[in-house]
Amino acid sequence: MKVLVLNCGSSSLKYQLINMENEEVMAKGVYERIGQNNSFITHKVNGEKYVIEKVAPTHEEAVSVMIEQLTNSQYGVVKSLDEVNAIGHRVVHGGEKFSQSVVITDEVIKGIEECSDLAPVHNPGALTGIRACQKLMPGKPMVAVFDTAFHQTISEERFLYPIPYHYYRDYKIRKYGFHGTSHSYVSKRVAELENKPIEELRTIVCHLGQGASLCAVQGGKSVDTSMGLTPLGGIIMCARSGDLDPSIVTFLMKKENISSDEMDRILNKESGIYGISGVSPDVRDIEKEANQGNKRAELSLKAYDLNIAQFIAKYAVSMGGVDNIVFTAGVGENQFNRRKGICDNLEFLGVKIDDDKNQLKGEEVEISAADSKIRVWVIPTNEELVIARDTMNLTNR
Repeated sequence: MKVLVLNCGSSSLKYQLINMENEEVMAKGVYERIGQNNSFITHKVNGEKYVIEKVAPTHEEAVSVMIEQLTNSQYGVVKSLDEVNAIGHRVVHGGEKFSQSVVITDEVIKGIEECSDLAPVHNPGALTGIRACQKLMPGKPMVAVFDTAFHQTISEERFLYPIPYHYYRDYKIRKYGFHGTSHSYVSKRVAELENKPIEELRTIVCHLGQGASLCAVQGGKSVDTSMGLTPLGGIIMCARSGDLDPSIVTFLMKKENISSDEMDRILNKESGIYGISGVSPDVRDIEKEANQGNKRAELSLKAYDLNIAQFIAKYAVSMGGVDNIVFTAGVGENQFNRRKGICDNLEFLGVKIDDDKNQLKGEEVEISAADSKIRVWVIPTNEELVIARDTMNLTNR
């Protein structure tokens, strides 16, 4: 069975075609700047990269060009779309409507639309991808896999915000959490590596990328997570603020006559360690500046490491202890200085890392020292594989 996995943003399209017999990625790529006159697609197959500059006014044109690459006479991996059995779509927000992946129907599309006010940037992009596939690949079974679904096991006392209850009742304002496919994959993978039943483990997954979240996984279920109603909440991120005093928002809006949209942009794109350092939203750039004596850059990284360590300690409380801490995603998998900085703040819990093992980048490895009381791992995430597996399980019946 071959599954096409799509992740549609407002102006981008990421894709992978996976052969589920051996879970091999046959081809993958990304279409960038959709809707602009300088859009292009980067297609990768068998270690070769092909960059095609082609204007894609809409996602429909982008999907059409993607299909051309998959079926290309020179480097295509399938002869026709008949070889593609199903399509899996990443959908960021499923609200309370979707607690698991589902086969896409008209009713499901309506439900995703109704959740769009909770993810106004992400859900509309997913919907455009779904509709494009309906038009270009009619009748092909499709599945929606939700970032929020894994966190639907969080208990009510942990997902409610301390605001008047009718806001939850009327507008479903609560903590939802995100990166669920990543947290699910990584927590299951560490159980496999330890050769222990996942039901016996208490794992804290640190998904650290441009967007970042932590998740407390107890017995294979999410019991707490850092992101909230939106992906803006939780830990300090590269350009997102994470949690802060809510009065800061209203204070600045009044002080500088800032609109809600502008305030939202500042918190999402100009804050986090970028906001503190003034350097860049890229951790590598900030580390370089810190090494050259930039005090604000150094300060931002200290705040980042400490804040994440504080959340790890918080989730140890949520689970009554912790067996594993796992780093994943772009920063978590590759920036060994950040892993060390975070773990140095957790020495009081008995966390110790092996400096030599910690130098590795992007590899599946245990980095804790032999005498560490908590095992520490680096496990590259694979959200696309989770989507492909769910798609296969729901359509191959």
